[in-house]
Amino acid sequence: MGNENNKYWALILGASSGFGGATALQLAKDGYNIIGVHLDRHATLHNVEEIKNGIEGFGVKQTFYNMNAADAVKRAEVVNDLTLLLNGKPLIKVVMHSLAFGTLKKFIYSDGEKGMTKAQLEMTIDVMANSLVYWVQDIFTNKLLAEKARIFGMTSSGSHTVIPTYGAVSAAKAALESHIRQLSEELGFMGVAANAIMAGVTDTPALRKIPGNVPMMDVAKRKNPRKRLTTPQDVSKVISLLCKDGGEWISGGVINADGGEDVVNFIGQK
Repeated sequence: MGNENNKYWALILGASSGFGGATALQLAKDGYNIIGVHLDRHATLHNVEEIKNGIEGFGVKQTFYNMNAADAVKRAEVVNDLTLLLNGKPLIKVVMHSLAFGTLKKFIYSDGEKGMTKAQLEMTIDVMANSLVYWVQDIFTNKLLAEKARIFGMTSSGSHTVIPTYGAVSAAKAALESHIRQLSEELGFMGVAANAIMAGVTDTPALRKIPGNVPMMDVAKRKNPRKRLTTPQDVSKVISLLCKDGGEWISGGVINADGGEDVVNFIGQK
């Protein structure tokens, strides 16, 4: 696609840190203009400013929205704003879903503590899975989605394994993978590719919220053939590769971006 990228935009849901932040910077480096959606309070807004400055340093445009990406009213307002910004043209070439907001809690407790509630479970799945569908629907309906666009959803090994307190997020990741498959089929007529990206264990703000994250990272380092954790930059480079011309033929799958970590079922010596 070469320098043609600078007329296209990448929409990053969860653009202020972790995988979303790194991918925003990488795609800006590749020449894409960036639309960032994030939810940050004052204490973390400096991270957003650093990312925005980094994007502008690559000579591309950026526009960021600090909002709840799962709020239907706010989403409609942003899509309306983007329709004006892009003059109603199909210029959104990349959509990345990297929202990490959910309830980390067991379904069942035996010590009298209340388990996962209906509201908590539904909120987690809505934010971390269903919201991708709603954003793509609105972008498509408003004719903003480009031919041969790429759609990415960030999944994890939790979609097929059990991690304590991760049940709701695990369900969301499994649902996200299903949504990706469906979008791949339904948007195939446009040459759109949709894939779930399964990163290895990565030291991100989201991981730090999971109880037991320190031993989890230790195990990952010992399992991974590279003997280190995955980084957000590792993942952003994989996404960059998949956005290149010809990458549209890779669609509907779960792509491991983990240096081989997930296929290793033993733990080596320290």
